[in-house]
Amino acid sequence: MSIRLCNVSKSFGPVRVVDNISLEVEKGELLALLGPSGGGKSTVLRIIAGLEIPDSGEVWLDGERADTLDAQQRRVGFVFQHYALFRHMTVAQNIGFGLQVRGVEQLERHKRALELLELVGLHGLGDRYPSQLSGGQRQRVALARALAPEPRLLLLDEPFGAVDSKVREELRVWMRALHDRIGATTLLVTHDREEAFAVADRVVIIHDGKVEQIGAPVDVLDEPATEFVAGFMGEVNHYEANRVDGELRAGPLAFPVAAPDPDRPARVVVRSYDIKLWVNDPGIATVARVTTLGDRVRVEATLDGGLPLFAHFPRRSSLLRGVAPGARIAVEITHARAWPLP
Repeated sequence: MSIRLCNVSKSFGPVRVVDNISLEVEKGELLALLGPSGGGKSTVLRIIAGLEIPDSGEVWLDGERADTLDAQQRRVGFVFQHYALFRHMTVAQNIGFGLQVRGVEQLERHKRALELLELVGLHGLGDRYPSQLSGGQRQRVALARALAPEPRLLLLDEPFGAVDSKVREELRVWMRALHDRIGATTLLVTHDREEAFAVADRVVIIHDGKVEQIGAPVDVLDEPATEFVAGFMGEVNHYEANRVDGELRAGPLAFPVAAPDPDRPARVVVRSYDIKLWVNDPGIATVARVTTLGDRVRVEATLDGGLPLFAHFPRRSSLLRGVAPGARIAVEITHARAWPLP
């Protein structure tokens, strides 16, 4: 199924949660709706599913106008964050529930449930109850239940949010492999950029009900369209900079990027890994703190003049030799992005 949203808007009372959004999803694509909580992602998903009615705009599924159809007519599979499994039903009964509602006979429901248990890697667990499964297994059951009626479209609303980080990583790998196997058009809502990057063909960055950028994960990471996207894609330093002798500068820092407007100050964004620093006297900054974070090290420093700076390095980087609280350091910005100051 292909999807096309045309100028879709939705308000709840005075709050506009979806603001004139347009986007297209190709058949068989796995698209992630990515952005901070409360930005409108889940509402977009519910509008596509038919669970919310847009105030304006159009929803097209496979070239047919769908915003006048109810949820059942759209043949959409929906997976929620908190499983929503029936505790009094076995795993097989949960998977077959949607088929039961459609009047499918018990033998056919059971056969379909066994096929899907095999597909999602839970063979032999059909007679168990949800309380006897792990969080990751329950999420797989929820996905199998959504797949049982053979939906044209699969919608996932923060599907891994209720499991721990280790299980979440495993589910990402499994989810991508499953998508490649079944080929269903899939939309994933998440606020976790690592999750989106791990599974999606493209990402749509949504903020305050608007689309900030659409593109492949690597393109959004390397070529952010707005300051918000640049900041959301990872830990960054923000500086207000001015053009001095042809360079953009903030205090003692010089940035390797042209001023977007030579006559106005700029907002400069520097990712934490686009910085080199090393022990140097006199240097331009003083190290305030060094924190080991697994295989990375975070260095926090104060530039001469008081501006803060932080950077991340591999734990065994040669640049970290002698870097400790109180050390004077030299700093080089290797890459930066700049936007005109509002």
